[in-house]
Amino acid sequence: MNGITDIKGSFTLHNGVEMPYLGLGVYLSEDGQEVVNAVKWALEHGYRHIDTASIYKNEVGVGQGIKESNVSRQEIFLVSKVWNSDQGYEATIKAFNDSLDRLELDYLDLYLIHWPVNGMYKETWKALEYLYEQKLVRAIGVSNFMKHHLEDLLEDSTIVPMVNQMEFHPYLVQQDLVDFCKEKKIQYEAWSPMMQGKIFKLQEFKELAEKYNKSIAQIVLRWDLQKGVITIPKSSKKERIISNADIFNFQLNSEDMDKLSSLDRSKRFGPDPDNFDF
Repeated sequence: MNGITDIKGSFTLHNGVEMPYLGLGVYLSEDGQEVVNAVKWALEHGYRHIDTASIYKNEVGVGQGIKESNVSRQEIFLVSKVWNSDQGYEATIKAFNDSLDRLELDYLDLYLIHWPVNGMYKETWKALEYLYEQKLVRAIGVSNFMKHHLEDLLEDSTIVPMVNQMEFHPYLVQQDLVDFCKEKKIQYEAWSPMMQGKIFKLQEFKELAEKYNKSIAQIVLRWDLQKGVITIPKSSKKERIISNADIFNFQLNSEDMDKLSSLDRSKRFGPDPDNFDF
C-alpha cells in the first residue's frame, strides 16, 4: 500500500469514482457551530471527504460548513445514509431528497443504507439504484452489511454496492468479510477505528506509537489505510482533526501490520448487524 501518500489521495471505486481514503466522521457532532467548525477545520487542513447521516441530525450544519469553507463543492466527497425507519422504495427516495434539502446541495457523492433492516433493504437498494441512474448520487453502497446480507442483496440487484462501511479495528477485523468485499470489488470502509477510545489503553499500540514517534490514533489510522480500508475518524476538536491527518510521512512495516491484525478477537463495541432493534 505504498500509494498512500497524502490527505487528498483516494481509492478508486468499481465505477471509477475516486473516494478519498481519509475522511472526517461527524457522528455525535452537534448540529450548529460545533459541526460547522469541524467541517471547516477539516476542509481547511486538506480533508476532502465528509461522512454524515440523516440520523446524526447535523446535515444542516455540515452543509453550512461546506458553504463557509473556501473549497469548491466539486472537490468534496460527501456521504450520507438512509436511516432504518426511512427504508423502503418511496420512503428512501424521500429521505434522500430531505437530506439534500438539509444540506442545501443538489447531489451526494455516496449514499449508504445505514443498517440491513430485514425485509426492507432490497427495496431500499432499488431506490438507491434509481438515484444513481438519475445521477443524483455518484456512488451507492451499504453500511453494516455482513456477508449473508450482501449475498442476499446481490441476488436481486443490478448494481453491486461500491462501498461497505463497517465497524473495523484491530479487535474486529472480519477478514473473511474484507476478502469477500475485495472479491466483489466492494470498497471496505471503517467506522469506530479507535474502538470507542479503548485503543488508547492497548500496550501494543503504546509500543508502536513510541517506535514510530506517532500517536496511537495515527498508528491505527495508518494501519486502516495500509489494509486498503477507507477510514473516517470523528472529532469536533481542531487539534485532533489536524493530528488525525498527520499519517502520510511514515509507514508501518509488514511485521507491525501483522502484529496489529493478530489482535483480532471478533469483538464489537457497536451494535451487531445480525441483532439490532432500532
